[in-house]
Amino acid sequence: MVHMLRAWLFHRHLEEDENIILLVHKHWLLGARHLFFPVSIFIGLLVLLGVAFSVPVLYVVGVLASVTLVWMLRNFFDYYLDAWILTDSGIIDVEWHGWFHRQSSRVLYSDLQGVSYEIQGVWGTLLRYGTVSVEKISTGSEISMDFVHHPRAVERTILQCMENYLHSKNLKDAGAVQELLATVVARELQRRDLPRGDA
Repeated sequence: MVHMLRAWLFHRHLEEDENIILLVHKHWLLGARHLFFPVSIFIGLLVLLGVAFSVPVLYVVGVLASVTLVWMLRNFFDYYLDAWILTDSGIIDVEWHGWFHRQSSRVLYSDLQGVSYEIQGVWGTLLRYGTVSVEKISTGSEISMDFVHHPRAVERTILQCMENYLHSKNLKDAGAVQELLATVVARELQRRDLPRGDA
């Protein structure tokens, strides 16, 4: 179920032959903080309905509960859809700014110069969250995500994905060069054989 939800929410950012290796979100406590007030208000409305049940209260609670549910969904999506998608070919930085505004940028592993992480402060150390940054080769600019849970593990995963990607790219390049050389050699052999046949 969770896998299907992830595929449905993030598939539009992937190329046809691309696979998700890891979804990187901010620490779950940040999501819980965004959901605390709407959930508290929603529970309060249900308690109010139970304590003072009447038709006018039912209508008022129904309207307020609907607004609170929309608020809760918006906060959940704001947390959940701000993510990094680590695929087998690169990192996709997805940002959700509202119901009708999404933004994404892609960095291929071949365009990355380095990966780093930083954990700051007592809370970051205790709760194991920090900032993960990747640096682009072309511009030298950095893309970073704050409040990442287990940033060291995320850094290791990115490095492993980079290594796998570059290895497979080198194999493809070597295969292409080998195919090109075989074609050239075959043409050259064919060219040398043609005069003998005429003679």
